[in-house]
Amino acid sequence: MPPAKWLMHWHPSPGATLNSQILAEACGCAESLGGTKDGRWKTSIFFYRPIARETSASGAQQQQQPPDVPRELLGVALHERPGLYFSILRTQRLVLQADAAFPQVMEKLQSYKGRVALNFEGFQYQLGDFCLRIGKCVPNNSETLRGIMMEVEYYPLSSIEKSRAIMVDFFDIWQETLAKKVLPGRFIHVESNFAEFGLSDHYSYQHTAVQYAICLQQLMTAVRG
Repeated sequence: MPPAKWLMHWHPSPGATLNSQILAEACGCAESLGGTKDGRWKTSIFFYRPIARETSASGAQQQQQPPDVPRELLGVALHERPGLYFSILRTQRLVLQADAAFPQVMEKLQSYKGRVALNFEGFQYQLGDFCLRIGKCVPNNSETLRGIMMEVEYYPLSSIEKSRAIMVDFFDIWQETLAKKVLPGRFIHVESNFAEFGLSDHYSYQHTAVQYAICLQQLMTAVRG
């Protein structure tokens, strides 16, 4: 069972823009707290749309969405579980775990087509009982910065409720340390309603997939704002 984890995203101050210096300062904070750099990591999110079917009406070909098919499907490939693939239907509050070959199955069934991919990648730090992963969000085959985020894992506990107070304390220390850098923005943690997705208090990889979907939504809102 994986340890409890929080995902946080960078929310820029009004009028501020994202830049790689913020990412560098965040990594510097991890080291100033005593974190030891422990390699790189990468998690990917894929957007899918239903494949429209051609129908014939009065002799004219038309593209039509299949009935009762969700308009959006998210796929998540987690760095810590390369053999698994997670599919999320946000509006239906469903998260499914499948084999890593699942995207190829969807293509063969001609049900959904991949539209765009976003990569979350950066450095990992070991800090006592905590693991920090700080990274950038960039489109596939591009270096355009779309967001900055971080993962915090607490190794001793898998219970979301039991780890909450420890996570809050750690996040407070993190925010105080980062505030000394006087950066144009701050990290925000958005609580995920895991129960809506049928997930329990015991943390799982499905919980991480759901957090990435919510974090992505928040990142896009922050960038637009």
